[in-house]
Amino acid sequence: MQKLVAIIMGSDSDLPVMAKTAEVLEEFAVGYTIKILSAHRTPEQALEFARYAQDNGYQVIIAGAGMAAHLPGVLASQTTLPVIGVPIVSGSTGGIDALWSMVQMPPGVPVATVALNGGKNAGILALQILALQDPILREKLAANKLKMEEEVLAKNKRLEKMGFREYN
Repeated sequence: MQKLVAIIMGSDSDLPVMAKTAEVLEEFAVGYTIKILSAHRTPEQALEFARYAQDNGYQVIIAGAGMAAHLPGVLASQTTLPVIGVPIVSGSTGGIDALWSMVQMPPGVPVATVALNGGKNAGILALQILALQDPILREKLAANKLKMEEEVLAKNKRLEKMGFREYN
């Protein structure tokens, strides 16, 4: 299976969030690579990965990091591939520092950013980007949205039937 998405995290402590990204990609049968590369502790390796990501067949990079969270921006500075940032909740600011690091990129170096600990949504966003050129993936995403709608409507029906006191 061709690896279309690169999942990069700054530390192994980010793995619980970034594993959700990998799980989404697996659910949709999209190939990926997952790596630990730090913008601060392994800058040369992170820069090299980003520089050659497109040549190596990747179409989207997802980068998760906490605290200063420079990883998504550093990767975005070296490639024209879309980069999705996942701010990880860590440190004393509850992830707000990571969020600001990702959403305050300078003009010309965009990082699409999902919610704090939004590993699952990063995977979905990557799939939506890939689906622009893949009609089968587009159909799978549409079916997934329909499944979510049906699940919510079933819960609503159950709530209406049981009332809020007995709904578990």
